[in-house]
Amino acid sequence: MRAYSLAADKRRGAPLRQASSYCGATRAVSSDTHDSGNCMATPRIFVLNGPNLDLLGQREPQIYGTNTLADVEALCRSTLTGQSLELVFRQTAAEHEMVGWLHEARRSAGIVINGAGFSYHSVPVLDALLACECPIVEVHISNLHRRSEAWRAHSILSAAANGLISGLGIEGYRLALEYLLRKRAAQ
Repeated sequence: MRAYSLAADKRRGAPLRQASSYCGATRAVSSDTHDSGNCMATPRIFVLNGPNLDLLGQREPQIYGTNTLADVEALCRSTLTGQSLELVFRQTAAEHEMVGWLHEARRSAGIVINGAGFSYHSVPVLDALLACECPIVEVHISNLHRRSEAWRAHSILSAAANGLISGLGIEGYRLALEYLLRKRAAQ
């Protein structure tokens, strides 16, 4: 077992707490992140969003609709109301940041990912998803198979997902979370 430092947190100046044990694995935890090192910690579901989704509601509303990313987060939070789960909702345009979040989410209660542009070319994101030990649902707001660009019809991330929801707008996020809740209840 070895402890590792969170270099990005060190660069931001966030102090690292004492290394903690995660079900037998030792790791360092930044003070500005949830300490999932406690095996009794509240289980978490990660909703991770890729490039340009911060512009949701502004960018190509004829394709992606007028809902914002804040609307997506509110929908996700309301879907998990009353559940004993913590929602971790994030968006990034940085591939390395997405990979780090997927490493953090590896043993979570589940992952909903809208990889956006990462979906078509990011082998590092795919490899990080393949390392996950939890259920994964890939979500796309638009119908990938109805888009005019043929390359959009094939997401390499789908190879790591339990399922794919495409073309149902932001409602796809709710459906993905409901699937993860049912899967968790069946365990």
